[in-house]
Amino acid sequence: MPKPSDTKQRILDVARDLFSKQGVQRTSLQDIADRLGITKPALYYHFPSREDLVRSILQPLLDDGEEFLLAQEARGDTRVRELIEGFFDFNYRHRAPVIMLLAEMPTLADLGLIDRVLGWRKRLTELICGPEPTLEQSARAVLALGGLQDVCMQFPDAPVDELRAAAVAAALDALGR
Repeated sequence: MPKPSDTKQRILDVARDLFSKQGVQRTSLQDIADRLGITKPALYYHFPSREDLVRSILQPLLDDGEEFLLAQEARGDTRVRELIEGFFDFNYRHRAPVIMLLAEMPTLADLGLIDRVLGWRKRLTELICGPEPTLEQSARAVLALGGLQDVCMQFPDAPVDELRAAAVAAALDALGR
């Protein structure tokens, strides 16, 4: 993915900040332009719509998530601990956009982004439990994966190595491993 221009990057940074503070729907493109000291047409030059701006903010998360899953699926031999560690690292690295996804689910569902992220959970569950997991296995996977994601958001000030060790151990416990 090419590196955005300085202006485009500034727009992304300000939009990310305003979206996290005010929400996507309560942040107008005019709010973003005003904060940057540019005109709304100048903002439209870089992002034709709010939806394009939201997608641009979330694209690194989406690309990284898909890359992670494809790599895991290509391995053919799922090492559950490594998968859980990798999923922690992914979520920790993308805390801010994951929080935005959770806070703006209806808006992001309209953009088709939520279905994609929820599809990841199904794919991860199949990697951990096989193609036809039992209800118990599925429930354990939901608890492990969702809990791992929540830990990354809930404890932003915890030392990452300690948080990772605790979260991975808890997720493996939830999976019964």
